Amino acid sequence: MSIAIAIVGLGCLVLVHEAGHFFASLALRMRPRKFYLGFPPAVLKTTRGGIEYGIGAIPLGGFVKLPGMHRPAPGDVDASIAGVLSEAPDLAGPVERLRWALAADDHDSARRALAAIRALVAGRELSDVTRRSLEKGLDDLEDALGPDAYWRAAPWKRVLVIAAGPGANLLLSVVLLTFLLMSAGGKVTTRVDAVSAGSAAAAMDLRPGDTIVSINGTPMTPLTVSRTIASSGGRPLVVTVLREGTQLRLGPAEARKDPVDDVYRLGFRLHADGLALPEAAWASVRVTGRVTRDIGASLGHIVGGSGRKDISSPVGIVNGSSQAVKEGTDSYLEVLSLISLSIALLNLLPLLPLDGGHIAFSIVEGVRGRAVAREVYERVSVVGIALVLLLFVIGLSNDIGRLS
Repeated sequence: MSIAIAIVGLGCLVLVHEAGHFFASLALRMRPRKFYLGFPPAVLKTTRGGIEYGIGAIPLGGFVKLPGMHRPAPGDVDASIAGVLSEAPDLAGPVERLRWALAADDHDSARRALAAIRALVAGRELSDVTRRSLEKGLDDLEDALGPDAYWRAAPWKRVLVIAAGPGANLLLSVVLLTFLLMSAGGKVTTRVDAVSAGSAAAAMDLRPGDTIVSINGTPMTPLTVSRTIASSGGRPLVVTVLREGTQLRLGPAEARKDPVDDVYRLGFRLHADGLALPEAAWASVRVTGRVTRDIGASLGHIVGGSGRKDISSPVGIVNGSSQAVKEGTDSYLEVLSLISLSIALLNLLPLLPLDGGHIAFSIVEGVRGRAVAREVYERVSVVGIALVLLLFVIGLSNDIGRLS
């Protein structure tokens, strides 16, 4: 159940990210064509207002299909339309005219050629694969030639649409942290707030609501509880608590080393008083800034090789989230906020096809006053995809090692 909750939570973060792109594109009159959670093939889909909404069978992300991400080029014809010529050779003339019109940047002629191709294939017997490829290619080219195409928009509009995805994740991270700080972000007490299932604390019968009085006979304060447990080195600990007016000795139990941060823990969380909304909001912004700085430093260490162990794949993210689910709602929401922030920062890397790559190219085109050649986009995308896949492979190998 905890794994299912973790997967659903990750899906919600992706949905928030894509919703940022979706609503920003609607606001700036770049009507999206598709809005999916997950990747095709579609498990469920419906069309409303000319937009196809769906859930994909591959739950590794999601996407919003914007019309005409790139200026149409002759290569688009070769990739998706020219294949129909083996079954309908009489289309050679219109296909060649379409290719010529795109090469000459004559979009009016290109639209007429598209209309001619559609008229010629209407009612024609074609194989299912060829028809699907042809219809997709024609639809994509019509979108790219339309007035609401992404590539036609002003650079600042393109930047806003693309930045809205990471921005939505960043905002969600701040909102979640603010909520957590309002519920338990103030002064820490010695009262137990939650106990992790299967932990050493649960084995010694420590319960939420218990107040820790001493550990191994030493009186405790909120600041010394975690320090005493962390420095125990795994030696047996006896915890004296106050429960409903009665002092109880619990244990002995041995603290276990957390494999993530290499610190000894018994497996419980102390209660903290909540902060007021303004204070919690400002504190969440400061926490987000510090975590962003730390993640940026980790990315810098990756280049030198020392930060490879910090990379995780969706497997590790789901595993960490499922562990947080077992520890309680607050722990799970905290992990979700950090994952949401990580998604935002990862997507802002200036690599195509990530959002940061599209933002960088839009800025470059705005400064130059003209579009970057399609070939440059494609070559940079190859490099970006290779780097993203490399990070995924490193993260997956790290996760397999941790799980082992």
